Amino acid sequence: MLLNKLFGFFSNDMSIDLGTANTIVIVKGKGIVINEPSVVAVQKNPSGKKRLLAVGKEAKEMVGKTPENISAVRPLRDGVIADFDVTEEMIRYFIKKSHNRSSFLRPRIIICVPYGLTQVERKAVKEAALSAGAREVVLVEEPKAAAIGAELPIQEPQGSLVVDIGGGTTEIGVLSLGGLVKSKSVRVAGDKMDMAIVDYVKKKYNLLIGERSGEEIKIKIGTAVLLENELKMTIKGRDQVSGLLNRVEITSEDVREAISEPLREIALALKDIIEVLPPDLAGDIVENGIVLTGGGALVRGLDQYISNIVNLPIYVAEDPLLAVARGTEKMLGEMQLLQQISIDE
Repeated sequence: MLLNKLFGFFSNDMSIDLGTANTIVIVKGKGIVINEPSVVAVQKNPSGKKRLLAVGKEAKEMVGKTPENISAVRPLRDGVIADFDVTEEMIRYFIKKSHNRSSFLRPRIIICVPYGLTQVERKAVKEAALSAGAREVVLVEEPKAAAIGAELPIQEPQGSLVVDIGGGTTEIGVLSLGGLVKSKSVRVAGDKMDMAIVDYVKKKYNLLIGERSGEEIKIKIGTAVLLENELKMTIKGRDQVSGLLNRVEITSEDVREAISEPLREIALALKDIIEVLPPDLAGDIVENGIVLTGGGALVRGLDQYISNIVNLPIYVAEDPLLAVARGTEKMLGEMQLLQQISIDE
């Protein structure tokens, strides 16, 4: 079998959850070795040539704070490659770092991709990894990896429904017998929530803040439902009327109002999937409920919010941020599972 050749018992086999917001790398037998932001800082010289300055956490610290000749960018947007060259450099950096910078190692790699990627986009991901130093690449759709990581019985003859809310996309998948029966990928997720908060603060408080601040607000006081004890935080930015620096106090109720539209779009996308389920699978979902994974699942009360809309039990996976990565880790150790789950090329 081709996959037996691709994934033998080699110590340098690895998997990459190549996320819009974060990249998680797992090495076979070692577990998670990298969990860093998908951000790259590059410097342009007068001739236009780019030089890599930083990747991951170090690069994210530079976002919004760089001089004109340096840019800190996220090479993946909405789950797809926005800058091929920078993505390739980022993957190369993570491969070397995960193997203690041993450049002679050419690992076999599993890479998770959103369900909704076109063949052209999938090919771009694969070519970026191969150009970055991978020997072989196998692609796996995120809903499958998320379901495995959440320990759902996807190989059984029963329906399991997972909603993976990442940075760029929300992946919805109904799985049975190891395959996707129904699935949907919508480009509304954590990033859209961050920008919705930025826009809300601008409109209500006349305060200009950056995307990083929007993300920080979402994490610290973000909520999908009305809280019994309201959360508050002070934010800083530039007043768009006076042009002076200013600070204001915002509440969890502000954030709930700000992110209501992205959350509603995610819930309605899930509702669309539920409405077209075959009756027998629908019965399984009614009995077993729906599992949320991904960083977006950490928004306070999101399970309750979605449950109120779809009228089904909703559960948040244990450690939802790592569900996709844990799914790929399991595939690294189980050849038969990988053969069943991987995308046919």
